Amino acid sequence: MSDRTLILVKPDAVKRGLVGRIIQRFEDKGFRILNIKMIEMTREMADDFYSVHRGKPFFENLVLFITSGPVVAVIMEGRNAIDAVRIMIGSTDASKAPPGSVRGDFSLGLTDNSIHASDSEESFIRETRALGLQ
Repeated sequence: MSDRTLILVKPDAVKRGLVGRIIQRFEDKGFRILNIKMIEMTREMADDFYSVHRGKPFFENLVLFITSGPVVAVIMEGRNAIDAVRIMIGSTDASKAPPGSVRGDFSLGLTDNSIHASDSEESFIRETRALGLQ
């Protein structure tokens, strides 16, 4: 079964010139790009995008970081896309992400962890809506 998911190459990875290398991993795995766009997230977009974390102690840091520079949003399609991509990106905490995962290879820390990926179909819908993507 073919599913869709969203990844965001975060500002730290964009600034470091890692966009192509990160996206290549997913293409090599067999995912097909349906939509790709560089976005400067506004405060309002970030608030909506991270709305599930509103009220948590790290919410403000997430919003400040994701709005600190451009991100590259990619909607991809492939078999078990959400689960497979989450495995490929590794743990949110870069220090716990295994080598070979996107975060294990490229991330600098907990917030500046190079990539975001939808964790469910509901998140995919909310996140793509927040970014104005279809």
